[in-house]
Amino acid sequence: MSVVRRQKNVLTVVVGLLVLSGGLRFAIGIGPALAVAEGALPPPTSEEVAFEPEPEVEPLLAALQAREARVMARETAIEDRMFALTAAEEELAKRLAELEEAEASLLEALALSETANDADITRLTAVYENMKPADAAGLFEQMEPAFASGFLVRMRPEAAAAIMAGLDPQTAYSVSVIIAGRNANAPTE
Repeated sequence: MSVVRRQKNVLTVVVGLLVLSGGLRFAIGIGPALAVAEGALPPPTSEEVAFEPEPEVEPLLAALQAREARVMARETAIEDRMFALTAAEEELAKRLAELEEAEASLLEALALSETANDADITRLTAVYENMKPADAAGLFEQMEPAFASGFLVRMRPEAAAAIMAGLDPQTAYSVSVIIAGRNANAPTE
């Protein structure tokens, strides 16, 4: 039973302290309120009611305001930079599309050029095949051996053999060596 009685005493003391604290607060706060009511003190203005920092807090407040200004300036700079990057990215995408178009056009022109070149060489090879072998051999004598070998490889074997037979033996040998070594450096695997 002594534990219950001790708890009641503690509660009584705590309640008494709370009542005393409330009474003191009321007594201290009622004086200025009565003075305002009697007209002895003017009512507080909104500036007086507002928080007034203590002297040691003022530098901290100024530093925080300066930091906020720097952060806002940095945010504005970042937003401007993001806008510039977005514009640059759009311009880059546009230029890339133009380059891809130009590349496609160039590849098309190259393919057309190669096709035309192949058609011209095929036509010229047919002309040499249809010439008399002695006349064609005279022309092939004047050509560089590497150039002549390109035509002879494209000809039908019978026509190429007839032209080779009409060539000077040294020229025929040079052309044969070039034809035989054409694919020597080609990969075997």
